[in-house]
Amino acid sequence: MSKTYAFGVDIGGTTIKMGLFETNGKLLEMWEIPTRTEADGKFILNDIAQAVDDKLKEKKISTLDVEGIGLGVPGPVGSDGTVFKCVNLGWDVFNVEHRLSVLTGLRVKAGNDANVAALGEMWQGGGAGYQNIVMVTLGTGVGGGIIIDGHILPGINGAAGEIGHLPVEDNQPETCTCGNQGCLEQYSSATAVARSAQRYLDEHPEVESSLRSVQNIEAKDVFDAAKQGDKVALELTERACAYLGKGLAMIACVVNPEAFVIGGGMARAGEILMESVRRNFKQKAFHASRETEFKEAKLGNNAGIYGGVRMLLE
Repeated sequence: MSKTYAFGVDIGGTTIKMGLFETNGKLLEMWEIPTRTEADGKFILNDIAQAVDDKLKEKKISTLDVEGIGLGVPGPVGSDGTVFKCVNLGWDVFNVEHRLSVLTGLRVKAGNDANVAALGEMWQGGGAGYQNIVMVTLGTGVGGGIIIDGHILPGINGAAGEIGHLPVEDNQPETCTCGNQGCLEQYSSATAVARSAQRYLDEHPEVESSLRSVQNIEAKDVFDAAKQGDKVALELTERACAYLGKGLAMIACVVNPEAFVIGGGMARAGEILMESVRRNFKQKAFHASRETEFKEAKLGNNAGIYGGVRMLLE
């Protein structure tokens, strides 16, 4: 029998999102504190512990009524709570669950932030009603999280779900942020769509496009132009969705999920993106997986704090 309250915490590079929940999934309050990455991030867990303590005192809640703290971390996390380096936080290898538990006196459960967000979407978001989903986040990169039978699939050292680094193209001379070439996020991230649009316009000055009037092109501009029938934008968005559909077809051969839940900033393009990804997926997918559902994520940037609480209830 779970206790009444729980905290969901999502550590980002600039802010830490925190939520006080009832364990039935009701969000009572949400707030943010700065992520102090100086001095190799040594202040981060102390700041979280202080914020939790302050909230318990403010709400007059006893630690005896708190299930614990569910923590999303921007890096690989082992099943025992060991963080295997978080470069943008300055963290090396240590057991984050144990350390935060010592600071707060509460049970702590930690996971990779993308995996934890996927769990949140399965519980209270676009994946509600399913037990087997793959979450796809389209933003600066392409992130992912895999949920099997209601549980995160972390992999042996927390690297499962790194779908942005599926090798989808052999003939890519440029290097991905991970050090390889031809990764999915080099084609299907918001960054990639914007970059490919600017490059295309630069290399084809004779081609007319409404995108030429846009300064500092972003993925949203490209999808908006595609919705208006701009031929260049349609070609670029179709290319990005074709690679994404191909990548998800590969994943379906291994995981065979009930649904893909698509989130991140680029997902706000809506049906023009979803239709193209679905169509390209069906062209590439193994026959038994072709009818996999596609859903839009619903929790946005709050998915991580919901998923943190859901982790505690496993």
